Order: sequence, then structure tokens, then C-alpha cells
Amino acid sequence: MAEKAILVLEDGSVYEGYSFGAETTTYGEVVFDTSMTGYQEMLTDPSFAGQILVPTYPLIGNYGINESDFESRQIQVRGLAVREYCPQPSHWRSIRTLHEFLLANGIPGISGIDTRALTRHLRSVGVMMGILTSEMTIEEALKELKNLPRYDSTDFVHQVSTEKTYEWQPDTPVTVSPSPRVILREPFAPPVILSEAKNLTAQDRLRDRRISSSPHSELRLTKAGSAKQPHIVVIDLGLKYNILRILSQLGCQVTAVPCTISAEDALALNPDGIVLSPGPSNPVLLDYIAGMVKRLIGQKPMMGICLGHQLIAMALGAKTFKLKFGHRGGNHPVRDLATGRVYITAQNHGYAIDADTLKGGLEVSHINLNDGTVEGLRHRDLPILSIQYHSEASPGPLDNMYLFERFLEMVNKA
Repeated sequence: MAEKAILVLEDGSVYEGYSFGAETTTYGEVVFDTSMTGYQEMLTDPSFAGQILVPTYPLIGNYGINESDFESRQIQVRGLAVREYCPQPSHWRSIRTLHEFLLANGIPGISGIDTRALTRHLRSVGVMMGILTSEMTIEEALKELKNLPRYDSTDFVHQVSTEKTYEWQPDTPVTVSPSPRVILREPFAPPVILSEAKNLTAQDRLRDRRISSSPHSELRLTKAGSAKQPHIVVIDLGLKYNILRILSQLGCQVTAVPCTISAEDALALNPDGIVLSPGPSNPVLLDYIAGMVKRLIGQKPMMGICLGHQLIAMALGAKTFKLKFGHRGGNHPVRDLATGRVYITAQNHGYAIDADTLKGGLEVSHINLNDGTVEGLRHRDLPILSIQYHSEASPGPLDNMYLFERFLEMVNKA
């Protein structure tokens, strides 16, 4: 029989279940995600650093853990709370169970709780701190919570950003820490010209149909080495590997750099464009990064995603605010104000830009149809675009990959 475990929220709410993964105690901001699949990508998404994740989909673990769907080198969440954990996954790519993966990384999980009720509570009251434990009583957990640092007061970007500059190589194996058993090899081949493609898989053919129908298909079909590859520097604020994969697929040379890099050192790499990645943390704590971004503005074409989007706005004088329960999942509707078209987007953020504080030439380009918050910005004069949602998905719909192509159009014009 599994050990009993509890999830205790700071308002005194208690959810009782059973322990899986590591039998230890953890704490963090408790958040929910509405994606129906993609728990492996969620677990390894650096934007979840410092948080206990609650998937709203009831069955988790049924397809195991595979070698391909990692978005960083390690599990980033502090804990996982699910309705039902599947101990016997069934999928041809699975190499281990979710329990084994969490255990190897020292991350606790709790199953058997009513995650729908928990989600409704967080929607009503707002996200809050919590403790997940199989070692403490309810009273001990509540007492401990009062002495722990709050999510809003911690700079998690420093914890998840790369320490060294590196060039992304799609065919280089990626070792996921700390388990030596899991070796990842990128499944994405370099872009190919359709007429030269042979022995394509069904996935390749599906991708090529999407590419050939794109209005920017000439960007996607640039074969590596056939022309000058644009050099894109990605400032790692907690990036997901899929950003690097997509830029590489689009024919770019991609270099990832630490969040602590100076503007001068970033420009010394001679980039053709700069991408500010997503990431965790309260953006108010990141003035040191916003100052660096301010020095980069106007120097090179720039794209910001999620936290990167917020930092561009902050660098030009805007302010941010905390959402009641955030946007996390793969089903958030966003309207492009220029075309009126609605896109279903993947999102993972707890803060948003205050539209009334925008200045410095920025204007709103996209809005969220659920709550009207800012989902995208463009600059009236400079080659700058930014989005609050995740164009790289993982997990989520791929409807918004065209934004990378739009960014590369700005790079080519520059």
C-alpha cells in the first residue's frame, strides 16, 4: 500500500491522497494546468520552477516517460498532484514510469485527490502557497508554511538559466540530469527541401504539408548551408528546448546565453536577431534583466516570449501585475487585432502587462478572449514583437509557430 500524503494550502484547505515518486516534503505555489496531454513537457518546463503542478486532466502517467519530450535537463516542478496515477504505462516510446522518473529526481507526487475541486478552489480564491508531504501532520505543515519564502519573493530565473553560453546542435545527445539512464537524442532533422526528401515518415509528411501551405514557406525550406544562416541569440530566462528546435528547423544558427549576460557581450556574439525566452519568477524582481534588455532595444530585431515579452515592456516603462490564478494550459483563445483571427494558444504564466502603462512606442497586437489581458505587443518603429503565450507549444497546439517566421522576416529585412 502506498503511503498516505497530504497537500495543505496556506488558507487551511487540505487534500488527502497517496504518495508516489519521492516520499519527501516539498512546498511551492500551487497552480493548475488545463492541457489534456503533455505532462512530461510540463514537468520539465522551467516556467514551473518553484511550483506544485496540478493537471486538471484526471489520468496522468498512462504513456510513461520517453526520450524525446524533454523541455530542459531536469524536472522543474517541486511537486505533482494528480487525480489518478497510472502505474503501468502503455506506449511504444515509454522507457520508464512517471513514478520512477519522479523518484529518480527526488520529486514527490500525490494521487487520489479531487483535482477538479482543487482547481475550482484556486480559481475562486487565487493561487497560493502549499506543502505536499507524507511526513508532516496538517498542523505541522501549516506552521511550516508561515516561515517559508513566498513564490513572489524569489528570483527563479537565476536557478533555471544556463550557466554557460552554448550553440544548439540538433543532433547532439542531451543527457537529462540526474539519471544517467536517460539519454536524449533530438528527433528533429534539419530542414530539407521537399523535392529532395526521401523515405519521409508520416510525421515528416504532415510537417511538410504544413510547411508547404505556409505563406512564409521559403523561410522553412531553407536548407542548412544553402545560404547564410541567420544567427539568433536566445537569452535563457528559463527556455524550453522547443524554441531552439524550431529556430534550428527554420535554418538558423542558434546560441543560448545566460540571463546574466551583458548587452555588450550579447552583441559581441554578432547576432542577426535576439529572442528573450519564457521563464518563471515575478518580473518585478528582474530589473537587472530589464536594464540589459533596454540596452539591446534598437540594436537588433527582437522577439520576446512570455517572460521575455514582459521584460521588453518593462524595459520601455510598462508595469506588470499578478493574475488571480494565471493562464496555464493548451486551450487559451487569443485574438490577433490586426487580422481579427482567433488562435488557440499554449500558455504558462501568472503575471501580465498593464495595458494602461504601455509607452515607448509599444502597442497591443493580441488580446486574451477570456479576460481581455495583453497577449502580444509590437513596436511602431522598431523591429520588435512579443507574445505572452507560447508559440513553441510543448505541450499545446502548434498554430502559432508562424510567429517565429514573422520574426525571421524582420531579421531578413534588417
